[in-house]
Amino acid sequence: MDSALLKTKTALVTAGPTYEPIDPVRFIGNYSSGKMGFSIAEVLAENGANVVLLTGPSNETVKNPNIQRVDVTTSEDMYKKGMEYFSTSDITVCAAAVADYKPTQVSSEKIKKEDEVFTIELTKTIDILNEFGKIKKKGQILVGFALETNNELENAKAKLSKKNLDFIVLNSLNDENAGFQHDTNKVTFIDINNDIQRFELKSKKEVAKDIVEKIITIASD
Repeated sequence: MDSALLKTKTALVTAGPTYEPIDPVRFIGNYSSGKMGFSIAEVLAENGANVVLLTGPSNETVKNPNIQRVDVTTSEDMYKKGMEYFSTSDITVCAAAVADYKPTQVSSEKIKKEDEVFTIELTKTIDILNEFGKIKKKGQILVGFALETNNELENAKAKLSKKNLDFIVLNSLNDENAGFQHDTNKVTFIDINNDIQRFELKSKKEVAKDIVEKIITIASD
């Protein structure tokens, strides 16, 4: 792995969940810990890249001085900050588990438990990865993640093509000790040449090394 290549590169990594508010005390979120994204940021920085880590709420910490941590809460926050950094990033890895939907209206006061049935109308959030893919320039490397429960390969390949990615990292909730909240992950890489690499269960730090090695291979071509 020619890690010297990254010493001239800037990278943007998204990590963690987003929280979409319902009222001042409640939100729609998910179980993402941010561990995968933080590990990717660490490995990129260890190899010399200057990294912006754009993270939703997470208890993970940054250790490398080459990482600039930017904290956000909502999908809208992540989109706006992401657009600020994307155009100047040579490498972008979108590992965040961004909410697909958010409440159409947010109550300014705590909603009282009164009715037997309470309905929240949801609207789609901005697809950040898709927006990056639309404006990706020649030479930029864009990597996405796909967390699936069924038709994993087909869904990941469709996402790879639709969102103009260089490769996609697929993991399945059907794999034990993989995905949210775990220190380990089991992934498959699919790239634009339809090359498929399957990996065994590894620590997220080791998975991050595999991802960065793939990025360096692409950047070297």
